Amino acid sequence: MHEIDFSKAKQEGKGFQFPGDFEITAVGPSSANLPVHVPQLLERAGLRVLHESVRHRHSTAGNFVSVTVSFHCDAREQYDAAHAALRADPDIRYTM
Repeated sequence: MHEIDFSKAKQEGKGFQFPGDFEITAVGPSSANLPVHVPQLLERAGLRVLHESVRHRHSTAGNFVSVTVSFHCDAREQYDAAHAALRADPDIRYTM
């Protein structure tokens, strides 16, 4: 995978603005207790999780669950660290 060039968006005042609150969604098997596990992983990565924002939804067949959590970032590196921390967990299939 290649790096995305955000320089044009920055020049035009578009894209992510830091500091700010952001959402991340992680998807994995329903058996993995992700509604509890995802916020814990983000906190271990040093992020301030907005616990009142945690929500989840099961897939139609109930085999998978998506968990969406808001968290605070002071810099782009923290946002990237959130995705990296979740993707490193073997129970999480992907993040958005």
